[in-house]
Amino acid sequence: MARKKKYDYFAAFEAQMDLAIEEADLLNKVVKHFETAEDIADVIPQAHEIEHKADSINHETYAAIAADFITPIDRDDIVAIASALDDIVDDTESVIHLFYMFDVHFMHHDVDGVVKIIRKSCESLKLALHEFVNAKKEKKKFRQAVEKVNELEESADELYEQNVHKLYTVDADNPLRVMVWTRIFDALETIVDDCEHVADLLSSIAVTNS
Repeated sequence: MARKKKYDYFAAFEAQMDLAIEEADLLNKVVKHFETAEDIADVIPQAHEIEHKADSINHETYAAIAADFITPIDRDDIVAIASALDDIVDDTESVIHLFYMFDVHFMHHDVDGVVKIIRKSCESLKLALHEFVNAKKEKKKFRQAVEKVNELEESADELYEQNVHKLYTVDADNPLRVMVWTRIFDALETIVDDCEHVADLLSSIAVTNS
């Protein structure tokens, strides 16, 4: 009788991260080529499809945890990583929806800088995930990748403060614009925070298992 193939949790994490990067690329495309909010309606199904694929991996991971007698790291840690990675995809998709739901009439020029940080954060987090499995042996590479995610989050914090300050000064005479773009900048900041949360989680687990 053929032995059941063991579920590769680390490969699943990287697959989730690949989808997070795909969603970030779609967000970047929306920002770069924005013309009208109505056009985004055509992109939303694509964003949802990426999110659906990420959910499927998440469900497979949870099913594997329930079935496996032994897991490579603590079950709660696997759940925490999978759930946190899913948040990145979900929150990125949410921003694309916000552009449509708020019927934005223009793409704020300050969004581009934040989206670039999101993409870099996702890339650095993917590297951290790749090195996570060998964190005991290749501590330096893993640590550098985690530190890069943390540095990018700090840059995003600074940018967020500047962007919101400009909204409440330069655009103070347009309350609706201030409200809409504050919400969008909040949502963009959340994605970078999501990436840092995963990086910190991996770092904590690596220390516990060293």
